[in-house]
Amino acid sequence: MGNGDSRVRGIAARAGGWSARHRWTAVGIWVLFVFLAMALGSAAGRVDVKDSDQLKGETHTAARIIEDAGIEEPASETVLVQARDAKLKATDAAFREAVEAVVTAVEGTGEVTEVTSPYDSRTISKDGRSALVQFDVRGDSDTAGERIEPVLKAVEGVQEDHGALRIEEIGGASMMKTFDDAFGDDFQKAEYSAVPVALGILLIAFGALVAALLPVLLAVTAIMATMGLMGVVSHVMPMSDTANSVMLLVGLAVGVDYCLFYLRREREEREAGRDGQTALRIAAATSGRAIIVSGVTVCVAMAGMLFTGLAEFEAMGLASLMVVAVAMVGSVTVLPALLSLLGERVEKGRIPFLRRRARARKGGGESRFWSAVLKGVLARPLVSVVVAAGALLAVAAPALGMKTQNLTLDQEFGDSLPIVQTYNRVNAAFPGGSDPAEVVVRAKDINAPEVRSALSGFRERAISSGASRGPVEIKLHDAQNIAFVYVPLVGGSDLDEAGASLDKLRDEVRPATLGKVAGVEAPITGQVAGSKDFNDQLAGAVVPVFAFVVLFAFALMLLSFRSLTIAITSIVLNLLSVGAAYGILVGVFQHGWGASLVGAEGVGAIVTWLPLFLFVILFGLSMDYHVFVVSRIREARLRGRTTRDAITHGVVTTAGVVTSAAVIMVAVFAIFGTLSMQSMKQMGVGLAAAVLIDATIIRGVLLPAVMALLGERNWYLPTWLHRLPDLTHDESAEAVGAVGGVGGVGPTTRDDEGEPARV
Repeated sequence: MGNGDSRVRGIAARAGGWSARHRWTAVGIWVLFVFLAMALGSAAGRVDVKDSDQLKGETHTAARIIEDAGIEEPASETVLVQARDAKLKATDAAFREAVEAVVTAVEGTGEVTEVTSPYDSRTISKDGRSALVQFDVRGDSDTAGERIEPVLKAVEGVQEDHGALRIEEIGGASMMKTFDDAFGDDFQKAEYSAVPVALGILLIAFGALVAALLPVLLAVTAIMATMGLMGVVSHVMPMSDTANSVMLLVGLAVGVDYCLFYLRREREEREAGRDGQTALRIAAATSGRAIIVSGVTVCVAMAGMLFTGLAEFEAMGLASLMVVAVAMVGSVTVLPALLSLLGERVEKGRIPFLRRRARARKGGGESRFWSAVLKGVLARPLVSVVVAAGALLAVAAPALGMKTQNLTLDQEFGDSLPIVQTYNRVNAAFPGGSDPAEVVVRAKDINAPEVRSALSGFRERAISSGASRGPVEIKLHDAQNIAFVYVPLVGGSDLDEAGASLDKLRDEVRPATLGKVAGVEAPITGQVAGSKDFNDQLAGAVVPVFAFVVLFAFALMLLSFRSLTIAITSIVLNLLSVGAAYGILVGVFQHGWGASLVGAEGVGAIVTWLPLFLFVILFGLSMDYHVFVVSRIREARLRGRTTRDAITHGVVTTAGVVTSAAVIMVAVFAIFGTLSMQSMKQMGVGLAAAVLIDATIIRGVLLPAVMALLGERNWYLPTWLHRLPDLTHDESAEAVGAVGGVGGVGPTTRDDEGEPARV
């Protein structure tokens, strides 16, 4: 950098400088953007993912056939009538009287249709102690849970009159209502409590109310804007409630983190004696650049979900990508403007005790604790690498035996709900009866003799093959030339055994019957089929998603730091933290080790969608800390420090902000670990554990130890890669201070290749 080139370089530095000079304009543009995004989203409305688009394979084909035919499948309900002891049988008068009372009671509500007695449908268990009364709920199946209350009360009334029998209702509508009552507010409480938790931690970190409010304000406005954008984008790529929840989590995490990084650097420079404008320029050129590198890397990781081919994952990926991009832009534009407007008033609302704690660290914002840790790590870097990496590999080892599946009702909720016990009793008496396979048969003429014969043959062969114990029910829709065949699978709630029964239906029974009739389509769907198709689709997506995320993250790190070594070590360390999180998940939730400590239980499996979801989310979020720490180390190195001194400076000066950011993330994710659903517990514990490991062992021990061992090789870039685009347009503190403060020129250092470094 010569005298003729004293301008501040880099997008972040220029954006921060412009915002600081045009403070009210920058704030006004941001407010207008948030308002317009919300208004457009409200006007457009949100289009949610259709059931028919949730999965590929046979499940998707079946849903498409039903949708194209205009058939609205009602919510089906079942009432279990079961003797409490072996003496009373379904053939006894008292039992028949109870069954008739159930039929009369549910019909009397006016909310049901197609009520079927077990004596007509032959839904009586082999031991004669249990029978099923079946019916459909009137109206839209999606809202059936809102209308099922009178039916549930009618069944409860029959139960009161027949104490010798167990009379319980279960089905799509009753489960929907039960879950809404028990857990409907659970997610909202978790989401709403995340903001005050983050604010409380920020108060401790900054010791001042205004400084603590800024990160939360940025995160919340970024989330609000993204919600509006999701409504607009959903008309091209449908969204979902799950995507909305994930977006909120990710938005809060990165929004707070980015603002925290920026604000901490600005305060640190002011405490070092620089005036407010110079401190802001330094923060823009350093932390601002780290935010952009991190944000782009996180966006790339989230984009990996778009390669799954699963509509729910695509929605989550796009929503997360958008909120990260919005938070990143806000951090390098409106945040500098607000800091410039506030000036020293950012310290308003000081809390004396917390304020003293916030200042109780070594000069320059260095952490006493991490200074002590780092001293030991750098004294014996090889031992530190072996011990830390060995410990993480040991923690990750159980992941080699990971088993994934969609959790059944009893696995998801345990015995916390009475309806789960009903589910187990129905499955014990009628294996597969509560979740039968559904064959959607479409023909040119559903009543053609060859089609009717094939349907009959399918029913008989399903039982004779051992795939089902029956009864197999066939429901015709003559006008649409479609038939639904309901097949209770042998294995019931045991998904492995039920999956084998499904394979037998698909690979043996169907080809030998319906498959022989020309022009007949017969995809098989249902819960077990959906789980299998989801697993198959997800398994096919693992390699492309993994390759996309890792390769693009590698490329971004290479371009951002112009170091092959930094790019490789970044990927390896991130994979190590993800592996450790997998190991913890398997140990706690699959094997049950220490499950009670987190209010969970070993359910024998990890929910299918979680490993890939965690990989993408964690790989993205862990880059926050990595980019921030390595950027500070690189900055110190370019300012003339030795590599070892630069490592010490970079780690200890960022330790406070990384710790604060990690504590916020861990606390927010841990909230979701307190929910009653095992899948949400798994997500919360997995995310919290991974972030904790990443911010402590990875960034505090392994990263400095590895960099200390590599020495000057950290900055190695082969000659043949020098032609790559140079994205290292950041500024060191001295350079920016000189440009902004006295109009001079900052120092120029030389990189390891002897070329002038852009500092």
